[in-house]
Amino acid sequence: MSVPLSVLDLANIGRGETPGDSLRASIDLAQRVEHWGYRRVWYAEHHNMPRIASSATSVIIGHIAAHTSSIRVGAGGVMLPNHAPLTVAEQFGTLETLHPGRIDLGLGRAPGSDQKTVRALRRDPQAADNFPQDVRELQGYLGEQSLVQGVRAIPGQGTGVPLYILGSSLFGAKLAAALGLPYSFASHFAPNALEDAVALYRRQFTPSEQLSEPHVIAGVNIIADEDAERAHEQFRAAKRSRLRLLTGRDLTREEADMALESPAGQQAQQMLTYSAVGTPEEVREYLDGFAEHARADELMVTSIAPDRQVWLRSFELTAAATGMVTAA
Repeated sequence: MSVPLSVLDLANIGRGETPGDSLRASIDLAQRVEHWGYRRVWYAEHHNMPRIASSATSVIIGHIAAHTSSIRVGAGGVMLPNHAPLTVAEQFGTLETLHPGRIDLGLGRAPGSDQKTVRALRRDPQAADNFPQDVRELQGYLGEQSLVQGVRAIPGQGTGVPLYILGSSLFGAKLAAALGLPYSFASHFAPNALEDAVALYRRQFTPSEQLSEPHVIAGVNIIADEDAERAHEQFRAAKRSRLRLLTGRDLTREEADMALESPAGQQAQQMLTYSAVGTPEEVREYLDGFAEHARADELMVTSIAPDRQVWLRSFELTAAATGMVTAA
């Protein structure tokens, strides 16, 4: 591979699984991808989603960091409008103090939930408008000089936890460029603005204390299997699953296959535009081409295979195909 690979673990709760099953699988995956040579593993904040177990993102990060030794562990991301910047600084300052040099803090401005859940979180619906100011306030708490006189994050102050701006539009690209921060584009589920956002970010980037040159991370889905047909069947199953999520309906396999041709079905398929599916060699070739297409400095891969064994094996086969490790 021409660029490093990292992992986004969505902490999916599979059919017939409990949240505990999902979190134990996340620990196992983190330990394995550390051995296989991935650069970092991230977890995303979602709320009130029956199939995702990563709502308490900082708690998962701490647990994963305690069960690994070298891989970077972080948020991809924390939805900052859901939290006070001081609280986030204290949480991630604590994580960095316990696991020095291994913690990442990716920040998004979406709620990561529906409007009812937004209210249950006591979130101000207008909080997203303050995202740029909140990022700067958070930076101050994690640096040497708080922007709020008389208020310090302890732990947090001076830890310099690296920040990453997450996004799927030009807004995040502009902010990351203005602040001189790395930019992670969510092309694994929101592909439309990828090229424009990356071009804008690179064009407007201003060097900062954290980063001297632009750094783009692009998300991409993977399903790798020695049997290409099995990989593609898992991809079809992933499309059905995405359609069920979008429609809120527990469609049968046959119903989902028919509905994939509907507008909602087309949306589900479009969300998975950037997906590397097939044999390990085919996945490697796709990732090489995608890295060039996205002008990415790093790829954040996430396996969307519903089958837990194919899900896990995808990361190993991808690591082997890209020269990071020898597959068993």
